[in-house]
Amino acid sequence: MHPATQQLRDEHEGIKIMLRVLEVLADRAREGTGFDTGDAGKIIEFLRVFADTCHHGKEEEFLFPALEAAGIPRQGGPVGVMLEEHESGRAFIKAMSEALAAGDRQAFAQAATNYATLLNAHIQKENEVLFKMAEGVLSPQEQEQLFTCFERIEEERIGPGVHEAFHALIDTLAAKYLAGEG
Repeated sequence: MHPATQQLRDEHEGIKIMLRVLEVLADRAREGTGFDTGDAGKIIEFLRVFADTCHHGKEEEFLFPALEAAGIPRQGGPVGVMLEEHESGRAFIKAMSEALAAGDRQAFAQAATNYATLLNAHIQKENEVLFKMAEGVLSPQEQEQLFTCFERIEEERIGPGVHEAFHALIDTLAAKYLAGEG
């Protein structure tokens, strides 16, 4: 049982759905038809709060230091790469937000596409490489301790009920934009 890494994998599933919605919105922004700026703003908020503050916060404050303590290097190792990608992702979120505020659909579409490409590859690396490493070096007790810390981050950073509200948003936007997907 790997409760901490499993929680991160589960969060990745929600983030991946939102990335597919983001890609649809990016296409609509490029084409200039059916682009809903309100939905784009909700996705940016989701990415900023759920994906970055909450999810990446769990990794940066607790998982990555635990991996380093277990002997997995930051510099030149997978942890360093993940941290660099988190920073790149933050820059793309900022670019999306600025483009949306300026009404620049093309810039929004470009930043959204770049972000989705980056984060899809990032999630795959974490799920298939980093989390497997973690499961190999962290004891069940360490996983439980991380899980407890993760739960605390959710309560302190985003507050009660917000996590559930984001899951409802994922469902709503997936139904609206991805209904035709098999």
